[in-house]
This record gives sequence, structure tokens and C-alpha cells, in this order.
Amino acid sequence: MLVSVPVFASADGPMTGLVRLTGVTRHFDPSPRGPGRILARPRPAPLTAVADVSLSIPEGTVYGLVGESGSGKSTLGRLVAGLLAPSSGRIEVAGRDPQGANAAAIGIQMIFQDPAASLNPRWRVGDIVTEPVAARGRVPRGLAERLLVQVGLDPADRGKFPRAFSGGQQQRIAIARALSANPRLVICDEPTSALDVSVQAQVLNLISDLRRDLGLTCLFISHDLAVIRHMADRVGVLYQGRLVEEAAAGTLFAAPRHPYTRMLLDAVPRLDGGGGRAGLRAGDIPDAVPAPTGCVFHPRCRVAVARCASERPALRAAACGRVACHLA
Repeated sequence: MLVSVPVFASADGPMTGLVRLTGVTRHFDPSPRGPGRILARPRPAPLTAVADVSLSIPEGTVYGLVGESGSGKSTLGRLVAGLLAPSSGRIEVAGRDPQGANAAAIGIQMIFQDPAASLNPRWRVGDIVTEPVAARGRVPRGLAERLLVQVGLDPADRGKFPRAFSGGQQQRIAIARALSANPRLVICDEPTSALDVSVQAQVLNLISDLRRDLGLTCLFISHDLAVIRHMADRVGVLYQGRLVEEAAAGTLFAAPRHPYTRMLLDAVPRLDGGGGRAGLRAGDIPDAVPAPTGCVFHPRCRVAVARCASERPALRAAACGRVACHLA
């Protein structure tokens, strides 16, 4: 039975969603571990992996999260899954906090980036895919076989170990495990980046078919813009832990408003020989500790003005979405 989804008020007006993040921030202590942690002087400033993120994911949709490596995408996914606790802010899935045992009760499952590392090598496939159900009680007869068929594997595979399968097949096993608990929300953290190009499309099409057939809600995390364009209904762009732009997928790819989003799209090679070159100021990605003052992107932005270095832009409503840029 579906749980009614609450309506939330925001600066941009009321929003509804199965998933709701309000001002979510997550800090990490970069101090060395062990005795050096105590003796370190001065103590380093905390690393802010996610900073004041607010977003909503309607039920039955796919929300794509994009950004460069180190932008905070996976950390945000783990926060929504309840694997990490936010330093501040509020996370609600179906109106409940996903921390602790709530994640399983709500129906949250996660598909990780490296399928080999996410499967227990000592367990047989049948035990792996039914683990979420077994943790809550009795496993229905034939469940493992039905799940394996659903993801395109042979029911006889239930007696094998993960090492007997290719990377793409291992990811199918991970997808079957996520589906076993009949989830409402599936968090896909770079589910194809560790796979060969030849099998990436197969896994993506499988996720798309399952999402359509089962009515799943997905938070899809990827650095591959082509994947996000194929999978997502709505896209959020992260830079140094901050949401800098959000819009419907078609709108964002057709008319990006933030210079960082345009940079990501300009860097994608095209068949006509264009792309592959992003217009940036000289220099690399700035250090996250301390974070740049003002707009976090201004040290790399080719259109930045003096205001960008001193005043942080708010994420405000724009045409068909939200953008955090003084010049948008």
C-alpha cells in the first residue's frame, strides 16, 4: 500500500515528492586518524562534502545527479539511503527519516558502482539476492529464481558464487537483490561506470524497463551526461557539494543556464568533431578546504564578475527550473 506523500513549502513554492531534502549539509573531519588526530595542531577545517542541498523527487520519476568526481554525488546518495547522517538539514523519504532501520521499512535499496565489491564472495547468488527479505523474516519459496529471471539470468545461477559471473552479470545480481525487498526508492550510484561499454546499454535498458514496469522512483547518480540524458526525468547539477542548477532533462540539455552546466556539456565530444573543449580560466579545481568565497565556481568561470567572488548566489527559480548564478 502506498503512503501518502506530503506537500512541502519552499522558496520556490509548494513541492511534492517521495524524497525531500531540506538544507542538507554533510561535513567530514580531514584530521589524520590514530594518535595524529589528537596531536594535530592546528585542527584542519572540516571538509564540506554536501552543502545546503534542497530538492524533491516525485514518486515514479528518475532524478539524475551529475557533476565531476568529488562534487559530492555519492555522499548525497548515501545520505538519502540512510548510510550517512547529515550534519544539518532534514531528509525525508515518504515522510520519514531514512536513518537506521527506517531505510528498510520505507523501502530504500541501493545499487553500487562496483558490482564485484558489493557482492559477498562467500555467499551463493540465491542467498545474496534474497538477503534483504531474509533480514526481515522468512524468504518465500522460489523468490531467488523469479528475481534472476526478472533481470535476465538463469534460475540455475542461484547456486553459483559471484566469481562465476562477468561484471555485467554481477550488476544484474545486484539489481535483483535491490528488487527483492519490493523497494519504493532505488539509488543507483554510477551503476555502469565499472562495466565495459558493450554491456552498459544492457544494464541501463534493464533499469529503465524495471522502473517502468514496477513504478520505481530512482535517484540516478552519474558523471556520464549521455546516461543521464537517457535515464532522467529531472536533473540536478552538483559542484563542490552545492546544487548549482536543476531543471527537466530536456530543458537542461537544450538550454543550460549555469556556466558550470554549459562547461560540462561543452566538454562532451561529438561525432561532428565539436565538443571536448571546455572554456575555463587557467587553473585546476580549487581546494574544498577552504572553499572559495562567493560563488564556488567563480575561480574557473570565464564570465565571472566582481560580485561572484564576494557574494554566494542563492538557488532561485528560473525558467523551467532553478539556478544559482548571479548572471543567469
